[in-house]
Amino acid sequence: MRMSIRRRSLLAGFRVGYLAMFALLIAPLIVIVGSSLAESSALRFPPEVLSVRWYAAFLSDSAWRRAVINSLIVGTGTTVVATSLGLSAAYGVQRSDSALVDRAVPLTLMPLFLPPVVLGVALLAFFGSFSLHQTYLSIIVAHSLWATPIAFLVLQSVLSQVDWNRRDAALDLSASPTRTFAEVVLPQIKEGLVASILIAFIISIQEFVMTLFLSGEATLTIPVLAWRSISQALDPVVNVVSTLLIVVVTVILLIAASLIGLDRLARQL
Repeated sequence: MRMSIRRRSLLAGFRVGYLAMFALLIAPLIVIVGSSLAESSALRFPPEVLSVRWYAAFLSDSAWRRAVINSLIVGTGTTVVATSLGLSAAYGVQRSDSALVDRAVPLTLMPLFLPPVVLGVALLAFFGSFSLHQTYLSIIVAHSLWATPIAFLVLQSVLSQVDWNRRDAALDLSASPTRTFAEVVLPQIKEGLVASILIAFIISIQEFVMTLFLSGEATLTIPVLAWRSISQALDPVVNVVSTLLIVVVTVILLIAASLIGLDRLARQL
């Protein structure tokens, strides 16, 4: 009886803590979404009068439209680069029997432990020497430094569960390596591939520090333009942009969950 009461108390405490943490994470998002619908230019929550005034201001602002396009270009480029490199590296490591390769795998995480300011300054100096520091290329490379290691780890984990006997059987039956990968290996790793694509895109969309060093007037992304907008005074349009980013990320996760299942997506992420 005492053990049962103790377990119930622990379970209740865990639920209260879980709900408190969830509320702490959700509360700022609710404030941002609510503030984006306020008619006043002052940050007030709850809003006194609901209005889509600032959404109209966002749509009519060419600078924000350009920033959205830039973020999509950079995000797509980063996703392609990070997923391609991560998949190639994970596939090579998985098929390698070298102990040296296994010891070198942790080195792939090095970019994640370097402060983004350090990476930003280093990349600015490097690309600046080629006059490429305000181009999409420099920003995509910078974002890929963070996205690729995570994509690699996700895909390496997925590839470790692949049934390689089926691959070997397909090759023995004269299937080409490309067809074997597409029809035998790829269906077994599609969940991890989708997860790595999501991760790479989300990392790119929200990255700010390195982009601040490498972007120019023609390549400003959403986070950099948002920082510029609130550096002098609070711009209500930033709440609109933040709300739209929340919606975009949520929609991406819902689509992925519907395609591969919520449980599998959670395990991969």
